Amino acid sequence: MAEVARKHGATRWQIYDWRRRFRQRRELPSCEASQPPFAPLVVEGPLEERQVPAVKLEIAIGDVVVRTDAAIDGEQLSRVIRAVRASR
Repeated sequence: MAEVARKHGATRWQIYDWRRRFRQRRELPSCEASQPPFAPLVVEGPLEERQVPAVKLEIAIGDVVVRTDAAIDGEQLSRVIRAVRASR
C-alpha cells in the first residue's frame, strides 16, 4: 500500500480511507481484483495561493486597545468588549 501511495503522490492512510469510503458507498467491491483501477491524485495548485490574507481588527475603548483578526466570532468579541467596559 505504501508503494502505491508514494507512486501516486498520496499517503498510505489516504488510500485506506478512500477505499473504506468507497466501500461504504458501495462503489468498490469488497473483493478487489488483482489490479484494481487507480485514479491519480491531482492537486490543482499550492494552498498558499488559495488562502485569504488575515484581516486585522483593532478596537479602541478609552485607553484599552483590543486587537484580533476579523475571523473572531461576533458573540465572543461582544463578551470581550463588555468585559473591557466593565473593568473601567
